[in-house]
Amino acid sequence: MQPYAGSVRLVIFDVDGVLTDGSIHVDGTGEVLKSFNVRDGLAIALLRAHGIRSGVLSGKSSPALDFRVKQLGFDIAITGRLAKREAYEEIKAQEGLSDAEIAYVGDDVVDLPLAGKVGFFFAPVDAHPLVLGRADYVLTAAGGRGAGREAAERVLLAGGLTIEEAYAPLIEDWDRFDAVQ
Repeated sequence: MQPYAGSVRLVIFDVDGVLTDGSIHVDGTGEVLKSFNVRDGLAIALLRAHGIRSGVLSGKSSPALDFRVKQLGFDIAITGRLAKREAYEEIKAQEGLSDAEIAYVGDDVVDLPLAGKVGFFFAPVDAHPLVLGRADYVLTAAGGRGAGREAAERVLLAGGLTIEEAYAPLIEDWDRFDAVQ
C-alpha cells in the first residue's frame, strides 16, 4: 500500500453545521441534545490511520459536544470560541504547523476568517453562500450528513491515495485505530 504523501497534518472541523446539521435541542436547562452522523465518526479514525491529527473548533460548547469529542478521540478541542482566527493561531503554534499543513471544514460566516488562511478550506454543500464562495472545495455532502467523512477522504485522495488505500488500514484492523462511529 502506498503511504499518504500529502501536506495536511491536521484537519480541524467546525461542529454545528459541519459534524451536525446545525440543529440544537434546548429545554429550560439548556442544550440537551445534538445529533452527530456516524459517517463522520469514522472520519477521525480514517485520518488517524494515516498519521493525520484531528480537531474541533466550535463557537458553541456543550456537554454533548464534550462527550462526542472524547468518544471519537479528537486530538484538539477548542469550544465556546467565536473568535476562530485567534483560536486557530493558538492551535497552529501549539502544534508547530504551518498554514499549508492544516485543513479546515466550516459552514458559516464565523468560519470565514480561516478561508484563504489554512492550506485547504472545505465547506458542506449547504454552507452559507459567503462561505461557499470562499471555499477551496465545496463538498457534495451537507452538514451532519457525512461532510466530515467526505473532507477526510478528499485530504487522503489529494495525498496520493486511492479510496481503497485510504480505508485499507481500518478494514484490516479496526481496533488499532480506535474506530468509533
